[in-house]
Amino acid sequence: MFYEPKNGHDLPHNPFNAIVSPRPIGWIATRGADGQDNLAPYSFFNAVAYVPPQVMFASTSSKPDRDGTKDSVANIRDTGVFAVNVVEYAARDVMNQTSGSWDRETDEFALAGIDKGECETINCPRVLNAPATLECKLTQIIQLPGEANFAVFGEVTGVHIRDNCLVDGKFDVTTFQPLTRLGYRDYSAIREVFSLQRPGE
Repeated sequence: MFYEPKNGHDLPHNPFNAIVSPRPIGWIATRGADGQDNLAPYSFFNAVAYVPPQVMFASTSSKPDRDGTKDSVANIRDTGVFAVNVVEYAARDVMNQTSGSWDRETDEFALAGIDKGECETINCPRVLNAPATLECKLTQIIQLPGEANFAVFGEVTGVHIRDNCLVDGKFDVTTFQPLTRLGYRDYSAIREVFSLQRPGE
């Protein structure tokens, strides 16, 4: 089949998210200017540069109490920092609990019973037992076409790695099985890896 998104797809559910998958999940931790902590997962997330290391995530909806966006973007806009926590398969249920549209006063760490740590290079909370956390300083927020679509870019200023995820000096994803987002309400976990050499190597 072929369809133009502007004309609709005539399917029971939008296939776009299923086509662009799997997607890593950035579990974004922020602290508001008022000191209120927030934690929410975003599947429009990825690394975008090596030197300096940079990541991005996109928020695509809004809350009535956040001036056209969500808690994460509003907090980052105010403070200029955020932390990206890697989601392991074992944390799928508590991660899902933090995805609700909670009031801005809700601390999702407390709501879901998640142990909270403090970042080293920024004033921000982090998921204490996450396989890895990237501490980030905001570089830019770009408003994308469409209502409430914002892309947030940050430079990584600190990296936490859980000790048992390092095997022979490498960050081994099979030790924790990263959770990935598919389409619809579907997820997957990475349990197997293989390597390929580039031509000429």
